[in-house]
Amino acid sequence: MKAGRLAGLSAITVTSVLWGTTGTAATFAPSVGPLAIAAAALGIGGLLQAAIAVPALRSARPALGQHRAVVVIGAIAVAIYPLAFYSSMHAAGVAVGSIVSLASAPLASGVLDRFVDGRGLSRWWVLAAGLGILGSALLCVSKIAGVSGSAASTVLGIGLGLIAGTTYAIYSWASHRLINSGVRRAASMGAVFGGGGLLLMPVLAITGGPLLATPQAFAVGAYMALVPMFLGYLLFGHGLTKVPASTATTVTLTEPAIATVLAVLIVGERLTALGWTSLAIIAVVLVILAVAPTNTDQPEIGLKQPEVRLTPAR
Repeated sequence: MKAGRLAGLSAITVTSVLWGTTGTAATFAPSVGPLAIAAAALGIGGLLQAAIAVPALRSARPALGQHRAVVVIGAIAVAIYPLAFYSSMHAAGVAVGSIVSLASAPLASGVLDRFVDGRGLSRWWVLAAGLGILGSALLCVSKIAGVSGSAASTVLGIGLGLIAGTTYAIYSWASHRLINSGVRRAASMGAVFGGGGLLLMPVLAITGGPLLATPQAFAVGAYMALVPMFLGYLLFGHGLTKVPASTATTVTLTEPAIATVLAVLIVGERLTALGWTSLAIIAVVLVILAVAPTNTDQPEIGLKQPEVRLTPAR
């Protein structure tokens, strides 16, 4: 296995661990609504991404202008994702919301890889994605009995989770597309996440009051913005330079597993034998992705990339 691919998988796995802490962290600020948490976490985190990338953004301005449509699509997806993700967990519970969001992302990412970029997905990726979704579904089943609330709120949470998974796949694809087009990683991530952060600022201004109400709530918001979002997405961007977006989103199926383990260790939730089995299946997914190719060598017939570019070729 190439060292670069291993480094990319390792970076994304560490990112998943950081992201997996967000649900538990949010429980320490119960008075803060999901929209405020979302806007603070990815809004501030996104602006920080742009701030450290200012020199790269300046030098990459012509290339970013050429791929303006990809940047805009990615930024909109960045803004929608956290609002849907945290609202999903608020409506359906942390376990169900995070699992639906993350389990749906690899499928959406695979569709983008195949039909937009024209990259044939290998059987190994199909196997890994299938096992990952199975493991996440079993984890969801093992936890869903403890979810409180009406069926309507659960269905709403699942729907929001599907939106979150789709938008997560879209901004991952957009970032990877920019990097593959020759835009430096810092500029690609700064443009996409900085744009998303700007779009989230009005939401933060309207809903963020409770974050300033207590030192603990402020600390939770600061942690979410600086560690899982800012540091996490630095690592995520590095990973996207080494592996395709479809692989990255499949690796992050480990996030709900991490979230569940933290819920057991810190929040005091209990995990059944089925839940532990699902964690083992997700571990197998990581092994498959580490040793097997994600994409076939050539685009599939009828899916040539130049015919589906969102922006004119250079």
